[in-house]
Amino acid sequence: MRDGTLTRKSLRRKPIITNASIDAGLTLVAALPMMKVPPRIARSAGAAYPRTALMRIAYLDCFSGISGDMFLAALVDAGVPFELMQQTVASLDVGATLEISRVTRNGISATKVDVLVDGQKDLPREEFWAETHGQSGETAGQHHEHHHDAKSRHSYGRHLREIVKIIGAAPISDRAKHTACAIFTALGEAEARVHNVDVEAVHFHEVGAADAIVDIVGAAVGSEALQVQRFVASPLNVGGGEVRCAHGVMPVPAPATLELLKGIPVYSGEVQKELVTPTGAAIVRVLVTGFSSLPAMAAEQVGYGAGSRDFAGHANVLRLVVGETVETRDASARTPGTGMEEEVTVLEANLDDLSPQVIGYMTERLMAEGARDVFTTPVQMKKGRPGSLVTVLCARADEEKLRDILFAESSTLGVRTRRESRHVLARRHEMVTTPWGDVRIKIGSTGGAESQAAPEYEDCRRIAAGHHVPLKTVMQEALRLYLDKKNE
Repeated sequence: MRDGTLTRKSLRRKPIITNASIDAGLTLVAALPMMKVPPRIARSAGAAYPRTALMRIAYLDCFSGISGDMFLAALVDAGVPFELMQQTVASLDVGATLEISRVTRNGISATKVDVLVDGQKDLPREEFWAETHGQSGETAGQHHEHHHDAKSRHSYGRHLREIVKIIGAAPISDRAKHTACAIFTALGEAEARVHNVDVEAVHFHEVGAADAIVDIVGAAVGSEALQVQRFVASPLNVGGGEVRCAHGVMPVPAPATLELLKGIPVYSGEVQKELVTPTGAAIVRVLVTGFSSLPAMAAEQVGYGAGSRDFAGHANVLRLVVGETVETRDASARTPGTGMEEEVTVLEANLDDLSPQVIGYMTERLMAEGARDVFTTPVQMKKGRPGSLVTVLCARADEEKLRDILFAESSTLGVRTRRESRHVLARRHEMVTTPWGDVRIKIGSTGGAESQAAPEYEDCRRIAAGHHVPLKTVMQEALRLYLDKKNE
């Protein structure tokens, strides 16, 4: 954070909300009934997939793109309580409500969630701009001025600092606040790069309106309610053609959307309309850590979130599959009692002419883009020069993306790649509520028996910094609460 500027990097290092009440009590997420997921996999799939360890994931099938309202609808259709979304929206105090309905898109029954502000439903933005500004031959500048003079609820824009303040005042978990602010920050940084301005100078148009705030905060709260360990997505169908927005007519994907989609696999299908909105792109940018076809998984819930438009011959829905990964291994290939054997990709490079500051930045970026672990080892290079061996552990799906980051951010001319097997304990998370906020407890088990438990460092660090409490105090209290709960 520099001169009060909120950046994506600062979100990982500093708390977003530093004045939260110590005795805030239950958040909406804690107070409302959570989506309970019965352990059906152990019963129904145990015979088919013996001796497995499972990870709970959510898969976004973006064959018709993604928007904020489609994501909300898919979350609800997959089991997130609509009441949780309603109470979250009411708590934002931006004059918005939610309406839910059942629709059909090219033969697929789906949930439709509409955001209403002053009784008006949100529209696809090209329809909104056509309705609000007409299709006259305005220049981009005239169109922009007309935008600011419009009396519509959608025409009200906000700056990032104002939006963060709204999110910070909402009675949602610290984790959901962090996710929502990260999504808006990603949007702001994309707009800033496209228009060559500082992120704090960006005046959010469509994404600063009440409906977009609802979409993004609802996405943060709903994704937390899924209680998954990882989001994976298919390549994104971005659509095509042109779209009218606050700055005039733009190609699809719009410049800010394409900026957000850098490094993410995309394609353009037959539908020549905007299928990925800036809000949808930012949600994917922040939440999703890997991109692939449907992974090997045992599906528990499948949700379909409907888009506003109904295309002939094309189901305009976002499909969300929630379940647990299944990796089978022959019993002879496993070490007894160690859990699951999995494949991991190892990327390595030797560095002898790179600043430690750059190595630190590169490490942060690799972790943010989906690396499972990144570490450096001091080595002695040729000619007796000291250097560093950087090692990245990742999933095969993330291999190419992370290798590109190593080439872009370091001075190496070559990256070694190999695949190894590793044994990992089955892992899950449970949440405890400390006097200062929610902390996830990471639990490892083998043979069905818990073998270790530890509070998540990032949760504890955020709370310690935000409430000026020693880190070790937060960690000790979180672990104590978990052990007390376990021993009840």
